[in-house]
Amino acid sequence: MGTCMNPRLFCVMLCLLGTGLVDAVITQRPRHLILHTGKKTTLECSQNLNHYAMFWYRQDPGQGLKLLHYSDSVGSTAEGEAPQGSSVSRDQKEHFPLTLESPSTSQSSLYLCASSKATAGHSQLLSAQEAQPQGSGGLSFQSPCLSQQKTLS
Repeated sequence: MGTCMNPRLFCVMLCLLGTGLVDAVITQRPRHLILHTGKKTTLECSQNLNHYAMFWYRQDPGQGLKLLHYSDSVGSTAEGEAPQGSSVSRDQKEHFPLTLESPSTSQSSLYLCASSKATAGHSQLLSAQEAQPQGSGGLSFQSPCLSQQKTLS
């Protein structure tokens, strides 16, 4: 065996060395929350994907996703189909908090935050899990995250 490397192996090694790990993250906090009715609370959503568009969805047990709020840029927010009792703000590109003003048992649900390069794809989401209702006297909020990257032609 000589000291020369097989050209195909060399090409594969260069391709692999050129691809690094991508640390793209969209995060919701808290991940799970149980609280008493009427106690104002904020669900935090942050992303490091440099996306302009961010969304909050809600999924009631046995139902499909409903868009609560969305934002296509810093300082710009809009209501979706089911925003009752909630509000959002967008002071930074990376953050999109959702505030539940006076949570009631009717708001016990799965809350999902998503981001996208553009607003065109907000209705096409990954499948979501169903939330399980909690016992009496409290609300349950589960918040896994979605990240959607869409290329517009």
